[in-house]
Amino acid sequence: MRSGNSRNSSGGGARKGGQGGGYGQGSGQGGARGGQQGARRGGGSGGGKGTPRPEQRRYDRPEFGGGPDAQPQPWKRGSGSGSGQGGGPRKTAPSRPRELQARVEDAVRARHDRPSKPTAQSELEGERLQKVLARAGMGSRRACEELIEQGRVMVNGEVVREQGKRVDAAHDKIEVDGLTVATQSYLFFALNKPAGVVATMEDPDGRQCLGDYVNNRETRLFHVGRLDTETEGIILLTNHGELAHRLTHPKYGVQKTYLAAIQGPIPRDLGKQLKNGIELEDGWARADDFKVIQNVGKNYLVEVTLHEGRKHIVRRMLSEAGFPVEKLVRTQFGPIALGDQKSGWLRRLTNPEVGQLMKSVGL
Repeated sequence: MRSGNSRNSSGGGARKGGQGGGYGQGSGQGGARGGQQGARRGGGSGGGKGTPRPEQRRYDRPEFGGGPDAQPQPWKRGSGSGSGQGGGPRKTAPSRPRELQARVEDAVRARHDRPSKPTAQSELEGERLQKVLARAGMGSRRACEELIEQGRVMVNGEVVREQGKRVDAAHDKIEVDGLTVATQSYLFFALNKPAGVVATMEDPDGRQCLGDYVNNRETRLFHVGRLDTETEGIILLTNHGELAHRLTHPKYGVQKTYLAAIQGPIPRDLGKQLKNGIELEDGWARADDFKVIQNVGKNYLVEVTLHEGRKHIVRRMLSEAGFPVEKLVRTQFGPIALGDQKSGWLRRLTNPEVGQLMKSVGL
């Protein structure tokens, strides 16, 4: 029995010894791991000093760039004797001489000032036709595309059905339904001028003038032709110089229609006399048409149409025929009629009206 107990005892001791050896081995491995981590955190193993971590640096010291006379030391990566990460700030490149730096800057500036090569998009000139029409007020882009599809748009006399065709709004003649479209930033207005308003844009005497009706506009406008101060009716205002010139030039024969109130009775051949011509101080004047619009007793309302634009020409013609004018109203200028526009009101001409004006003078 004793021998068996001794055998059991020795066997238990061996087992315990084995366990103890295992525990000792495990604790040794843990110590090794801790030593390695400590070496990493401390900057290297084996007692060597590595590069300090950013939060450990003291920037008031010369080696980190601090101090008035400090100079950074040329550290090298991996200078530490341990396995930690070494290294420091990179070496700065030596500064260039001033002359070399000036040459480099000139070369860079010249390269950027060089015109860029035209791209495929920039090589295309002009704007898309539907965009030009939409900007001119002919409708939305989709509506303008439909006008093109229907063959109602002409460019330089040729019908265009191609979508996206590019045009030069400043030089190409664009027409819709046979009427020229004002594609540039031109303005066209019709004013029903009241009696007593001077037909000038400015008046040095301070009298009411046409400029008082458009003084809130940045674009300079000028009137097309003139009306006597006591004459009422339609007068056009625009910034299209060529159109204004042609509308007032006798060569283009743009007709103006007037309503005149006179006292009768009038002879049957008064219209014939006016059409054949009335001799005035500055030459003969002829009317293109004459009508009696209304007759109440001795009061007559007659319509006179002519294409001349001399000063007071209607008043002088009727006065020379023996019928002084009591009131005069211009009711139409070319294709633009006064209609029911109230006295003193200014309205913008529609695109068809502008087209008709341009067509009447060959624009």
